[in-house]
Amino acid sequence: MNTWIAIGATALGCYAVKLAGLLVPAGALERPLVKRLAALLPVALLAALTAQQAFADGRALVLDARAAGLAAAAVALVLRAPFLLVVAAAVLVTAGVRAMGGG
Repeated sequence: MNTWIAIGATALGCYAVKLAGLLVPAGALERPLVKRLAALLPVALLAALTAQQAFADGRALVLDARAAGLAAAAVALVLRAPFLLVVAAAVLVTAGVRAMGGG
């Protein structure tokens, strides 16, 4: 029964967040600060998710093959490589480090 309570609470919470977004006055959304924050928020969330996926394993911080792949992707981005090449570099470096026994 606890599962259904959690599902119901989550559904109500999602509905409340959607409703709150609809109730915000249009004038508040047109402010320059709000527009800038709205543009930067997805970047910050993506960076946080990437860091969590690359450096966390359950409850511990780790430095393994995923970090090497992320570093390779960062270097490819700095060199302005196309997106598919960035992904390929990350995959190849991660696989290479794992093949050498690096995690």
